[in-house]
Amino acid sequence: MSKNNKQLLQGNEAVAYGALYAGCRFFAGYPITPSTEIAEKLAAELPKHGGRFIQMEDEIASMAAIIGASIAGAKSLTATSGPGFSLKQENLGFACITETPCVIVNVQRGGPSTGLPTAASQSDIMQTRWGTHGDHPIIVVTPSTVLEQFTETVRAFNLAEKYRTPVVLLTDEIIGHTRESVTLPTELEVIDRTRPTVPPEQYKPFDTTQGDVPPMADFGTGYRFHITGLNHDISGFPSNNGQMAEREEIRMQRKLDNNYDDIVKVEEFMCDDAEVVVFAIGATARSAKDAVLAARKKGIKAGLLKPLTIWPFPDKHISNYKNKVKRMIVAELNLGQMVHEVRRMAEGAFEVDGIFRVDGEPITPSQILTALEER
Repeated sequence: MSKNNKQLLQGNEAVAYGALYAGCRFFAGYPITPSTEIAEKLAAELPKHGGRFIQMEDEIASMAAIIGASIAGAKSLTATSGPGFSLKQENLGFACITETPCVIVNVQRGGPSTGLPTAASQSDIMQTRWGTHGDHPIIVVTPSTVLEQFTETVRAFNLAEKYRTPVVLLTDEIIGHTRESVTLPTELEVIDRTRPTVPPEQYKPFDTTQGDVPPMADFGTGYRFHITGLNHDISGFPSNNGQMAEREEIRMQRKLDNNYDDIVKVEEFMCDDAEVVVFAIGATARSAKDAVLAARKKGIKAGLLKPLTIWPFPDKHISNYKNKVKRMIVAELNLGQMVHEVRRMAEGAFEVDGIFRVDGEPITPSQILTALEER
């Protein structure tokens, strides 16, 4: 596909093209509504770019396959929705402890269980952070437009490679199936993982003498190393040393915490003089933007705070509003998940209200406008 001309693209298609732009050369997945178009597009396009597509027997195997491909040196991707994302959790934890870069797309739909397969939801927000057991780092990016689904997919791969960690691209049925006229950028930065500069006999896969993100060698290139889901030493072999396990887990979290400004991306719309701010992601942020514009016409000083990274949570950005706004409204397609994090950061400095919906329909601009007009 030409990247120079304006074209009508579906959100899921934009994810596929973003992955190709970022250098993804391996996809493993299993068809599931409403993410299947990503697999369909990559099945057609990956072979043209020297890549490989494989439909696995289930979501568990799909996650295992992309981990293996990444260890062998390929940028890898899988795409799913709620029930499939649940199945990926054990192997997602394996990717975390082995510090294997990969990207997992979750196009959210109604739940729990099979739920509403063709309806919109944003109920996997907490699952993306805490779905797999144990303490672990994770990055979750949240586009809200078709163009952002392209650019944020590229950014997801860049973050995975730069910080040697799995990254979740969290979208929803609405933006996954929305079609918009877009011009795809042609000059986005593409980052590749840091590979070792030492001879193979000196390589340790978790040696952090050069920083919190260890260089990563490709399997099959002469660098021998052990990979396990157990806590391990710098050589990758299992260890029962509790102090070492604690030190490594703290380091893995620290490599994200210490790079908040590089990882966390937030769009602020008409917030400079806002007295009330809407906090929203994905499709809901689209409704919120319309509601803010309508509120401004009525003389209400409203703004929109739209995270493009939801984990790590944009704590610092919210803290900046403690002495600026009277109220923040959290709009989300669930029964209340992000709202608790916003309240935690508000610390009583401003009022926090929520707008929730779980009937499969979107939160409308009028719903948000009504909340903005209150008080």
